[in-house]
Amino acid sequence: MLAAVGVAAARQWRQQAGAKTAAALSAAYVAGFAGSHPLAKKVGAWPAVLGVAGSVALASWVVVDRHR
Repeated sequence: MLAAVGVAAARQWRQQAGAKTAAALSAAYVAGFAGSHPLAKKVGAWPAVLGVAGSVALASWVVVDRHR
């Protein structure tokens, strides 16, 4: 599920903002997934997931959606 959603998001980012932006946001998406695991040990699972997802969503909005 994570990979399918990541691919769908990357396609949309590429269509709206180009390949470089899609690559940068995809890297943030993967880094967020990896970073949420150690973060969960400190703050708990749900706060980590919500924090990381919110951070990537905010980055996506700032870089892609805000400009529309």
